[in-house]
Amino acid sequence: MTSGCWFYIFFIFGTNFIHCTSENQDSGHEVICPLGYFPCGNITKCLPQLLHCNGVDDCGNQADEDNCEGHLSLGRKEKSTQIEIFSRDNNGWSQQFDKYFAKYNEMTSSRAFEVKTSECLVDSVPAECLCRGLELDCEGANLRAVPSVSSNVTLMSLKRNQLRKLSADSFKKYQDLKNLFLQNNKIRAVSEHAFKGLYNLTKLIIENNKINQISPLTFHGLNSLILLVLMNNSLARLPDKPLCQHMPRLHWLDFEGNHIHNLRNVTFISCSTLTVLVMRRNKISSLNENSFSSLQKLDELDLASNKIESLPPYLFKDLKELSQLNLSYNPIQKIQANQFDYLLKLKSLSLEGIEITNIQRRMFKPLRNLSHIYFKKFQYCGYAPHVRSCKPNTDGISSFENLLASTVQRVFVWVVSAVTCFGNIFVICMRPYIRSENKLHAMSIMSLCCADCLMGIYLFVIGVFDVKYRGEYNKHAQLWMDSIHCQLVGSLAILSTEVSVLLLTYLTLEKYICIVYPFRCLKPGKCRTISILILIWVIGFVVAFIPLSHKEFFSNYYGTNGVCFPLHSEQAESTGGQIYSVVIFLGVNLAAFIIIVFSYGSMFYSVHQTAITATEIRNHIKKEMTLAKRFFFIVFTDALCWIPIFILKLLSLLQVEIPGTITSWVVIFILPINSALNPLLYTLTTRPFKEMIHQVWYNYKQGRSIGSKSSQKTYGPSFIWVEMWPMQEITPELTKPAIYTDSSETSVTTHSTRLNSYR
Repeated sequence: MTSGCWFYIFFIFGTNFIHCTSENQDSGHEVICPLGYFPCGNITKCLPQLLHCNGVDDCGNQADEDNCEGHLSLGRKEKSTQIEIFSRDNNGWSQQFDKYFAKYNEMTSSRAFEVKTSECLVDSVPAECLCRGLELDCEGANLRAVPSVSSNVTLMSLKRNQLRKLSADSFKKYQDLKNLFLQNNKIRAVSEHAFKGLYNLTKLIIENNKINQISPLTFHGLNSLILLVLMNNSLARLPDKPLCQHMPRLHWLDFEGNHIHNLRNVTFISCSTLTVLVMRRNKISSLNENSFSSLQKLDELDLASNKIESLPPYLFKDLKELSQLNLSYNPIQKIQANQFDYLLKLKSLSLEGIEITNIQRRMFKPLRNLSHIYFKKFQYCGYAPHVRSCKPNTDGISSFENLLASTVQRVFVWVVSAVTCFGNIFVICMRPYIRSENKLHAMSIMSLCCADCLMGIYLFVIGVFDVKYRGEYNKHAQLWMDSIHCQLVGSLAILSTEVSVLLLTYLTLEKYICIVYPFRCLKPGKCRTISILILIWVIGFVVAFIPLSHKEFFSNYYGTNGVCFPLHSEQAESTGGQIYSVVIFLGVNLAAFIIIVFSYGSMFYSVHQTAITATEIRNHIKKEMTLAKRFFFIVFTDALCWIPIFILKLLSLLQVEIPGTITSWVVIFILPINSALNPLLYTLTTRPFKEMIHQVWYNYKQGRSIGSKSSQKTYGPSFIWVEMWPMQEITPELTKPAIYTDSSETSVTTHSTRLNSYR
């Protein structure tokens, strides 16, 4: 078994390390920076991407601190009935935000009335409404129709009321109205000409309603409208006619959170002034080349969280002014190399949540003005080295620079590896010298140590590759996770885990039968024991290496992270990989854990009941408590190792986002707990091992006491410690009670004899 452990060391390191060759840099006068660096404006100087926006002028010309004030783009989440402003980067429409909506939040909030004049200048105000100056706030007034007030009102807030329909000419007399807010009502239908007469209206918010249909005539008369928000409604399709023909000044159009399936060419043909178009969180599945051809002034386009599977070749060819593009969280598999060639002014590109199988530098090279880019994986940042700010910088496990992101993890991977390997190899080497009547049990323990030793080897390999890629991991990240090394290392970890779990279950069941049913326990034969051990290892190999033999079904099962351990499911993981992972962690391992907990509980209960029937003797109670403590620590370490893994796997099934940092800590600290402590629990703290150490120490002292005759007696243990419980192996001389004569006391003594390896 010992040679088996070392086999994997030579197997992993017997092949040469993979060396990545960097792509040839183009020659020319422009500044070409290496991987992970960005140029300082027009000067020939490159800085690491981490120095971008750190508050220090590292470039000397402030180029690394440009565009760092925070992104003032309009938030997409309705919170407290207002549209939030959230921070990201300051590209796109946000640069023009102050020009149009510097006081947007102030005007949409009822608190705005507090800073206005307290005198009401509007007539016929309903009792449920507030009035300040020419502004009317009827939020939460339980209105079922548009209130009738004087025509001089300039702002009307009808949020959180019971409006169900907007009829034609509902606002006809309010020609001075500039801001109209209709959020959080129950509006299902908006009639044609509903907003007729609102010639001065600039902002119209109708979000969080149930509108299922609109037409160009719905917005007839809105000649001054700049902002139109229809987010979180029930629109399934947009009209087949030019939508903006009656809104010639429209700049901002928001359809987020509807059910729109496709975008027709004619819909935006009249929206020539449109600067921001938000179509995120819809059900758009396909686009055609001319979908946005008329939006030549578009500055920001948001198509995130749709069902777009492919992008037409020339989809963005007419968007010459686009500075911010969001395609995040679409099931896009491939992006054409020249997809973004026409977006020469693009400054921010978001591709979060997209697994780009054909990613290459050619895709982003023409985007010389790109300052912010957002990927699903930090490894992709290597394909856009000229971009100053690339996110994410880490997946929680690995970082841009290192395979293991945390210094603590880098240190402890070696510590845990050393402890695990040393403890198990020590036990394997010392087992033949432990006096034991049950050689088959010793064989099982050695097999368990070999399995646990593989976990130490796995951590050792991870530590070696972390050292190899130190400071430049991003160059090799994708190749490492796709490499045969990563696949074999991940298989090694699963092999160790599954064999260890199955062996612990087998050892536990064997003890359980012999203790709870002592008279039914048959002596385990050599053939049966060896057959079971071989079967366990075969099962472990099958479980570990099946994902390598069916790549098309499991995809890159072990290469989803830098530590090559498939602990939790990701959205990009194949269906086969998800099912397989669930069967292993929440099927086999959870069942094994339940069996172990139940068995040790039953064993302790059985011994406890035997002690109750006996005469109350302090020595027996002491033995029982010692036994209880050992049982507790065995079950506790199993629980400490597996319960967090079960919880993590369950959360991943519920699609709860799990930070990669948690995964790395689980793999490095929690998963090896059993592998590191099993030698301690099953050998180093048992009486046979203590007896052997005692004998060695006694003989050592005896050799140093040559002058003393009394010390020249050869030491021998009073009896041979038995590690297994079958009565057939225990001689009468060893089991005969010296003091007790009561039959119940004898029963307790017999139990104690069987369990002496736990003390």
